[in-house]
Amino acid sequence: MKDPRFPELTARQINTLKNYGEIESYAEPTRIFSLGDLQYDFFVVMAGEVSIEDPYNNGNVIVVHKKNEFTGDSGMLSNRGAQFHAMTRPNTCVLRIKPRRLKEAIAKYSDISDVLLNAFLQRQETVLSEFVGGIRLVGSGTSKETYAIRDFMEKNHIWYNFLDVDSSTEARELLNNFGLSENDLPILINSDAKVCQNPSLDELARYAGVLMDFEDEVFDLLVIGAGPAGLAASVYAASEGLSVVTIDSKAPGGQAGKSSKIENYLGFPTGISGNDLANRAYVQAQKFGCNISIPHKAENIEYTGNHFIVTATNDKTIKTKSVMAATGANYRQLPIENIEKYEGSGVYYSATGMNASACKDELVGVVGGGNSAGQAALFLADHAKEVHVVLRGGNLGAKMSDYLVQRIEAAENIYVHLFTEVKELHGQYHLESVVLANGKGERTKKNITNLFTFIGAKPCTDWLKGLVATDERGFICTGPGIKQEDLHQCSIFRKRKPQALETSMPGFFAVGDVRKGSVKRVASAVGEGSMAVSQVHQFLADLKNTETVEA
Repeated sequence: MKDPRFPELTARQINTLKNYGEIESYAEPTRIFSLGDLQYDFFVVMAGEVSIEDPYNNGNVIVVHKKNEFTGDSGMLSNRGAQFHAMTRPNTCVLRIKPRRLKEAIAKYSDISDVLLNAFLQRQETVLSEFVGGIRLVGSGTSKETYAIRDFMEKNHIWYNFLDVDSSTEARELLNNFGLSENDLPILINSDAKVCQNPSLDELARYAGVLMDFEDEVFDLLVIGAGPAGLAASVYAASEGLSVVTIDSKAPGGQAGKSSKIENYLGFPTGISGNDLANRAYVQAQKFGCNISIPHKAENIEYTGNHFIVTATNDKTIKTKSVMAATGANYRQLPIENIEKYEGSGVYYSATGMNASACKDELVGVVGGGNSAGQAALFLADHAKEVHVVLRGGNLGAKMSDYLVQRIEAAENIYVHLFTEVKELHGQYHLESVVLANGKGERTKKNITNLFTFIGAKPCTDWLKGLVATDERGFICTGPGIKQEDLHQCSIFRKRKPQALETSMPGFFAVGDVRKGSVKRVASAVGEGSMAVSQVHQFLADLKNTETVEA
């Protein structure tokens, strides 16, 4: 049976793709792309063979592409760097296609799109789950700085190999070889043995290619936030022909991306992790031509009278006719004085596979009563000795779906503490224990070494600086019910009221958890992001009519 990761294109599909590229022949072995190349080309083997080689592991051959097979993975749809070298064998003929032209073909021909994207996604999954290699990260497993880099690479599906200096002989040997000490950690080492000490996430993202630069043009829509709502808006807007840019400060997925398993999302009867769902949507949006850049955080926004200018990190500005805020909400810190000491070193705001390995046979705490907390508790229970769910209220099912409540109650190693709060955190370098207090004021010390908190979402709206109306908690107001005195005075709002997901400024929309009155569920966020695109079209039509009248 043919391996689904390495399918053959049909003669008709290859003839179609010939319109998008050039035929090249190589009599001698030639490297046609190298690890780290950005915007590297796509190749279909017409005759001969192309070998994919891993420079991180002495040039081991990963696979040999034969006639009618093709190179590439899902990174080709963005600006991500190549993960391997590609070498032609003697007397090889290939069809070379530039990434921009490949995306045009993918958008136009569904049969080609299906074959390529299915293979691309499976190849990426194989590399991340089965191969040891990629960028080497040397650091301490108890370091906040190291954790932040690992968390970013995990959630953005960047291939890397973590070497823990606390337990790895190889890590210590590398430090000695480069003349470095533990004070220089964390460090990144690429395949050319180039070292980057204590890199920022921006530096890492630019090296990996997930951070993009944009041309100086006015886009139709800027989506700020790549959670379920923002990604849904990106997919629908780009698929309908709008020029779309999407930015996010951390990774695709938002709060949903932190969920270890979502089982009540339509179409996934056995469940899907939030990270996998986000990654599929991330690829899907790029398939239709959406430009996605991470980490790109909005810091300021202004309206010029005919378009918006958003200033983001990296001193980049993006001009756009319309804006969709999908920035979601962040979980609040526990009100404990020394909590920052343990963030990334025992206190976490998501539960991923990276965390699970550190929880093996340990006592784990989960604070919160929503679905994210329930999903985390069940996921961690498969690895930890005990999971202690800490809930300030007295009803586990008040905010949590019933199927999660039933599974938690049935789990032998999950213990629910009602009317309880975390009062103290202890540990010299890493969290070693916590003190719990119940409603009677009784305090209990537990040797919990990993604490996951999912409490009190706070909307991410600081960057708005009063441009649009918000409620007393900072959530963005939308719809025709916005007070008249809060509306931006303009010709559009003199003719109509704000649309359902439009804010007090025409052309500025809000969807998902950041919006006042939203339902905090993945499905509703996806619905809002999708529905908002039709309202963007309405605004763009209004804008065009206004410009025509004024002209």
